[in-house]
Formats: sequence, C-alpha cells, structure tokens
Amino acid sequence: MHNFGWRASMRFPGNKTCTTMSTPNLRAIDTPAKGDSSPSDEGVPVSVKIRERIKQAQKRFHANDNIAEFIEPGELDKLLDEVQSKMEGVLSSLVIDTESDHNTQDTARRVAKMYLQEIYKGRYQAAPDVTEFPNVERLNELMIVGPITVRSACSHHLCPIMGKVWIGIMPNEHSNLIGLSKYARLIDWIMSRPQIQEEAVTQVADLLQTRMNPDGLAVVMDADHFCMQWRGVKDMDSRMINSVMRGSFLKDPNLRREFLSLVNNRKG
Repeated sequence: MHNFGWRASMRFPGNKTCTTMSTPNLRAIDTPAKGDSSPSDEGVPVSVKIRERIKQAQKRFHANDNIAEFIEPGELDKLLDEVQSKMEGVLSSLVIDTESDHNTQDTARRVAKMYLQEIYKGRYQAAPDVTEFPNVERLNELMIVGPITVRSACSHHLCPIMGKVWIGIMPNEHSNLIGLSKYARLIDWIMSRPQIQEEAVTQVADLLQTRMNPDGLAVVMDADHFCMQWRGVKDMDSRMINSVMRGSFLKDPNLRREFLSLVNNRKG
C-alpha cells in the first residue's frame, strides 16, 4: 500500500481533539514519464501499437504504403518476433510438422526476416538518402535511365512480380539532378512492398517528380506476374506493360514518340 500521509491527534483543554493530516506523498501518484511503458501496454502486440498510432494520425496503411514514421526505435525487432509467431501458426494450420521436419524448423523466422528486411522493407524503412545536384549547365535534353530491374510482390496473392522499368526525364534549369544509382535505390524502395503494377508506376512517378521537379517525366514498366504464371491460368507468356506520362511527355507527341522508340529499341 502507498503511504499517502500521516495522522496526528492533539488534545486541547476540555478534552477536545483535533486531527491533522500531512501532505500526501505525490511520488506514489506521479504519472509515468514519457517513454515509460504503461502497465496497460504490457502484453499488447507491437503491431497493434503501430496501427493505433497510424489511426490517430488519420493516415493510410495499405499494403503499398510506407509506415516507417510510426515505428519507434526497437519495435522492428519486436515486430519480427511477432511475425515469426504468426507464421508458425500458419505452418501449423497447413499441417506441417516443423518440430521433426528439419527443412522447416526455422522457416517461420526466415520468412519473417524476408518480409520485414527484404521484400517488404519499403513499408518499414524510411526513404534512402539521395544527394541532389543543381542543374548548373541548364540541361534541357531528353535523358533516359534503364532498364532498372524491379522486384515486388502482388498484393492480391503475394506472388512475385519481376520486371524492368525505364525512366525518361526532361529537365529544366530549376530541376534537381540525381546520380544514376539513386534511381535504382528509390525505385527499389517503392517496389519493396506488396504492390499492383498500375499503382507502383504512379508512386515511382510521384516520387521522382517531387525530387527532381522536371518539365517532363515518363515511366514505363514491363513485368512478369507470377500470380498468372505460377497459379490460376498458369500462362507463362503474358506480361504487363504500363506507363505514366507527365508534363512535356504528355503534351508533346513527338517527345513521347522519341522516348518510346528509344525504349523499344533498347528492349529489342
């Protein structure tokens, strides 16, 4: 029990008694310091804590959204343990004897690490650092970067998506320029999430538009989808090709034609 104070009795003439009480011990009712774990948090899965922060901020957490800003230091390790536990349950429900099967004894841990640290890392890690350079020479001619290899997973069946992407840039004197390797890093960050290709190319275009501020931007993606090749209709020849055109690529048919012609020649 907490000691909230002490009582003292004083006797006055006429057998009258007055009782006094000391100031309460405020240390016993202090609120926890910021960062301290509340008793109510004990036993709450870390995924629930992260989800509640996102909801309080009224943000989305779809499969292809980045949620790194809502993850506190040390929580990714706890999330890894949680995903491992859930994956052990999946394997158990698939009636796989992970105790005696030496091939699957550590599968749950391997899959959890693969999800959080590799193929879905674009959800849980902040954007990579990218050095931007001013367009000192005022370059204003077409630049094409590609093919850049892309790897992702279909958010419908979590099956692999493997393909190539080409980027077209029409800079202006106010544009920022980035190194060639940084295109690959930024695109990998976007693609390392469960995606559908139609939304992925738009996310890539939005990111590069914000970083570079060019007059024109074009993105073409050509990919195999294992959700069609590995399951379902099992069609090995079907591919998906889509594009996003912004600014001068959208307004100038000659520029768009030049870009697509150069990409097609490179693909051939």
